Amino acid sequence: MASPFFNEQKILDARGGAYSDRMTVSGAVNKSFILLAILMVTGIYSYIAFNPLLMMIGAIGGLIVAIIAAFRRQNANILAPMYAAFEGLFVGGISAMYAMRYEGIVFQAVTLTIGVLFAMLFFYKSGIIKVTAGLRSGIMMATAGIAIFYLITFVLSFFNIHVPYIHESGMIGIGFSLFVVGLAAMNLLLDFDNFEKGEQMGAEKNMEWYAAMGLMITLVWLYVEILRLLSKLSSRE
Repeated sequence: MASPFFNEQKILDARGGAYSDRMTVSGAVNKSFILLAILMVTGIYSYIAFNPLLMMIGAIGGLIVAIIAAFRRQNANILAPMYAAFEGLFVGGISAMYAMRYEGIVFQAVTLTIGVLFAMLFFYKSGIIKVTAGLRSGIMMATAGIAIFYLITFVLSFFNIHVPYIHESGMIGIGFSLFVVGLAAMNLLLDFDNFEKGEQMGAEKNMEWYAAMGLMITLVWLYVEILRLLSKLSSRE
């Protein structure tokens, strides 16, 4: 899921001292590459040695670490790599599950995720889409709504109650997945803006890890939603 726990107030609360102790965009980008490398290592391992238990450990572990990081940003340099490692186990496992059913779907999902990332970066840097206070609020409210919806459907599944159409390969299900993929993509704009605001407001150096973790959360969410969308489209063929 996305990363609304990273916001302007957190940046203001984490202002650094000397210039060398402050967050920079380049520093956050470098931290993002480190986290991505960690995620890829554990992800490849989980994909090759697929184990449902390992995938669940990754999902639950990643969620717990993300919640802790929301309240312990000063420990982001430790928590962010932990999150990447856990999420790698989850991403690798779920990728293996989809690959067993749909040939070539993982490559397609990875390619599309990278494509969406660079497309949104272009829209942001070129000013085609500007992150205003209204846009930020709208994206965060929609993201919260989706999170609550997923939580409700998860709880209902324990009582053998399933929401119709949404998770199926019909037009409603595909339309829902397209909406969620679009929402995840819009969250990337907030992550890019957080990088720049962190530098502009003089956030402490450790916030580079925090911002990079926020970007990883969004990318994982985007990738999983693209996998779901592609699986629904493949089921119609």
